[in-house]
This record gives sequence, C-alpha cells and structure tokens, in this order.
Amino acid sequence: MVELAKILHVPVWALRGFLAPLVYPGLVALLGTVLFLIWAERKMAARVQQRVGPYYVSPKLRGALQLIADGTRFALQEIIVHVETDRLMFILGPILTFTFLSLPFTVLPGGPGIYGFRSDFSMVIVYALLTLSPITVILMGWASSNKFAMIGGGREALLTVSGEITLALAMLSVAAMYGTLDFVTAVEKQMHTGIIGLVSNPIAALLFFLAMLLLTDRVPFDIVLGEQEIVQGPYTEYSGVLYALTMAIDYVKLYALSIAFTLLFLGGWAPFTTPLLGAISVYVKSLIVLLFSVFLRSVYGRMRLDHAMNFFWAKLFPLGFIALALGVFVHVIYA
Repeated sequence: MVELAKILHVPVWALRGFLAPLVYPGLVALLGTVLFLIWAERKMAARVQQRVGPYYVSPKLRGALQLIADGTRFALQEIIVHVETDRLMFILGPILTFTFLSLPFTVLPGGPGIYGFRSDFSMVIVYALLTLSPITVILMGWASSNKFAMIGGGREALLTVSGEITLALAMLSVAAMYGTLDFVTAVEKQMHTGIIGLVSNPIAALLFFLAMLLLTDRVPFDIVLGEQEIVQGPYTEYSGVLYALTMAIDYVKLYALSIAFTLLFLGGWAPFTTPLLGAISVYVKSLIVLLFSVFLRSVYGRMRLDHAMNFFWAKLFPLGFIALALGVFVHVIYA
C-alpha cells in the first residue's frame, strides 16, 4: 500500500480511503462475490432438491452466465412508478439503502493494513450503519402505496429489532472478551492467543450467525420476503434497476456481516501477516461463511413470524447475557 501510494504520488490514507470501499473489501469484490453466490445458491439448491439449476444460458459453463443475463434484463427493463406512490421516496429508497450498506466497507478491514479508515470504534460504526437500512426499507414499503409492501415493511420492523438486539449482544460479548471495539485489535488478540473467537466464545458466534441470517432475510428467517404470503414484501412494486438494488440489499448485508464474522470469530487474516495472503485468508473464510448461509435455503423451511419472534426474544436474548458473561470470564483469563 505504501509503495503504491509513492508510485501514484498520493497520501496513503487517501489511497486506502479510495481502494477499501470501492475495490476490496468494497464494491468490486462485492459484485463478483454476489454473482458467484447467487449462482452457487441456485446450484446447491438444485442439487439437494434433485432438479435442474441454471443451465440454458451458457450450458457449457453450467449456467455461470445466467446472472449476467439476469442483470442485463434488469438494466433494460422499464422502471414503473405508479401514480399513487410517493415518487421521491419510492425512487430514493433503494438508492439510499444501498448507499448506507456500502459505508461499512470504509472501516471493515479486508486484511492486515487493508481498510479505508481505522477506528477504535469500528464495530460500533459497522453496527450503526447496518441498522440504518430497515428505516429506509420501511419507508419504501410506505411510499409504494401497496398493502403488501406495507405489511412487508411492518414485518421488517418487527424482525429487525429482534435480530439487532441479538447481534449487539454477540458483538458486545466479543468486545468484552478482547477488551476492544476495533476489528483489527480483535484479530490481533486472536493471533496473539492462538485461539479463534469461535472457540473462545461459541455462544456469541452462534448468536451472531443466527442474527446475521435474520437481518439478511435468509432461511429460515426469510419471513419479510415470503412470496406465498406477501408477494415480495416491501419491494412488491419495484421493477428494473430499482428492483435489482432491492435484491442487492440483503446480499450486501450478508457480505459485510460475513466479513465481520470472520474477523471476530475465525481469526481474520490469521495465520498470515502480509497484505496479500491476509486478504486471501479473510476472503476465503468469508466466502465459506456465505456459502454455508445460502446452503441453508436448501434444507430448512420458513419459520412463522410469531415463532421467529419467540425464538429470538425468549431463547436467544437470555442466551446473549450468558455469552456476555462468558466474554468477561475469557477476558479475565486472557489478561
């Protein structure tokens, strides 16, 4: 990074602030990962359910170009804004949501020294930015002037609060365990002790993963997007590029939270210390978490709204305090 900054004659902080959110772990890496992830999700689901997955577009590549065809269709599709919508909020909703969800990549490290800006409160910043998106999603449902979209927005509000509390307790447990709110320091602590967070506090890891599934509308918590009950949730009225952005919302959150899970519970870039190998380590670990998350779609059904709420509040919420106590106990041992 320093050598590249010298070659380009720009400050290191400016180069980091540009490359991290836009290239890696930011938008360029995100785009490639999402394209692969959707293809892999369809293939895994088809294999488990013994049916044909993407095939007819580029059959020799086993349907690998299907996502490019889908993206082209969305790009050329007409954007329909019906007369009863709140036009400004309807159009700005997906754009603002995607923008908010892209900001965590400025502080999420993708490897040793690979980050936009380092902060002692990077965990708090990522959490705060990711939890802004439900506000705009609810506004999108309201602006659509559609009862299905409004119901979807209401479900989003109910479920998101449950997932956010669980995620906060999991992150606080890690913060208490390592005595820091900085992702980089958390990784360094794991490398120093030789024990990853998944082993040190498996309860917090479980809570984080389950909250991640709920916040990204993954099975079995894809209640907001329950097609059989509420069409497409808060995104029912969207089409074209705007609909593509609404589809990207959950994948951006899933990608960001998978990187955070890797940093907090899988040792981040350990055992490597060089930027290249460290970045590869973080990306591969995050990709494994992503693939496991989407694989669950093939083997689990959707939970009912009341069952999911009861599961998070009655069972996981008390478990969060146990994880927090365990984090404090481990911190005393490490100290």
